[in-house]
Amino acid sequence: MKGIELSQKFFREFGKPMLESEFSGVIDKLACGILGPGSECFGFDDSISRDHDFEAGFCIFLPDESIIDRRTAFLLERAYSKLPKEFEGVKRGMLSPVGGARRGVFRTSEYFTEKVGSADGILTVNGWLSTPEQALAEATNGKIFFDAFGEVTKIRENLSYFPEDIRLKKLAGNLLLMAQSGQYNYKRCVDRGEVAAAQLAVYEFVNHAISAIFLLNRVYKPYYKWCFKALRSLPKLSIEAEIMEYLITTDNSPELSEEKYYAIEGIAADIIDELSEQNLTKAICGDLEKHAYSVNDSVSDDYIRNLHILSAV
Repeated sequence: MKGIELSQKFFREFGKPMLESEFSGVIDKLACGILGPGSECFGFDDSISRDHDFEAGFCIFLPDESIIDRRTAFLLERAYSKLPKEFEGVKRGMLSPVGGARRGVFRTSEYFTEKVGSADGILTVNGWLSTPEQALAEATNGKIFFDAFGEVTKIRENLSYFPEDIRLKKLAGNLLLMAQSGQYNYKRCVDRGEVAAAQLAVYEFVNHAISAIFLLNRVYKPYYKWCFKALRSLPKLSIEAEIMEYLITTDNSPELSEEKYYAIEGIAADIIDELSEQNLTKAICGDLEKHAYSVNDSVSDDYIRNLHILSAV
């Protein structure tokens, strides 16, 4: 059973009955579910995931003290801590008196402020540009099982994905760095015999190519160790994962470097085709740098468009 299913079943069998019987007066102000860090929140958990931070717990989200006071919050924390310590053969983690780090009772505004710097999920331009993408992924992943109040759902809707101008700015920056590392610097490093630098160029190219593909799919890029797993599940350009894995797991000997260069150009060509499919570029060539500036030119907001092209990466 996947972690989300496990937590939802635990909530249904123990969590919701507890709230209905002991907190009937405030249950309509609560939200419950799981989100945040952890493979289970992305649906990526497996047998290895269970060695740490894996439990049949859930989060209880509370509005501010003007709606639910501190005493009620404390009583909720205590009631949560008394729920079964093991469920479906999975032990729950130990909680402190004020709740656990990943599961337990949280003030909604505090949780999202800590996660993305905004209590209501409304970000300024600079907020969108500076908030780590993995934090946005963790604020919107998982599943909300119950939200009578609607506050958590609304915040997650506000954060659901980048505004279009932010997406384009990030895409332009990643395309430019793909061009510099893969189409330009990789071969020059190989020709100089700088094989380590060549592999760094490969890593840079792959990292920014992954970012570009997530942006083209309108999906937040998760924490780096889950990038390839998430990439393989995307509807657009997921086929590139196998080629990129080849690029970063092979050396840069003379026998392989030319083949790797053509693989880089192949990935670039596929991404350019998708840019054209989405009508994001007016450039007609195989040079990612030209497409990067064309995408940047399509940003509608003057302030965002005139920022340095790499300001969003």
